Amino acid sequence: MAEDAREQKYLEMISQFPESPLGYFTLGRYYVEVGRYREAIEPLERCLREEADWTAAMIALGDAWSGLGEKEKAIEVLEHALAAARAQNHPSLVQDVEERLEDLRD
Repeated sequence: MAEDAREQKYLEMISQFPESPLGYFTLGRYYVEVGRYREAIEPLERCLREEADWTAAMIALGDAWSGLGEKEKAIEVLEHALAAARAQNHPSLVQDVEERLEDLRD
């Protein structure tokens, strides 16, 4: 699927279900994936306003801040993600977030 088609699909999902955090998450994660970090911030923050403990959204937001060179903001978000992953007893996510934090702190 072409990048623009994926983006369009996620925008349509948001348009059809504006209260659902899933559309915002998938759009934001897509933007991170393709290196459009600045554009990723708003949809991921919107997702987290609706679903504050969505660890994957926090990780994607941390990646977006990191991609923009905003290390402190990335660390802050990823520390929240780490706490959420621990609270959810999700060891693989804990390890993933710890590695991201270690890379940012080096």
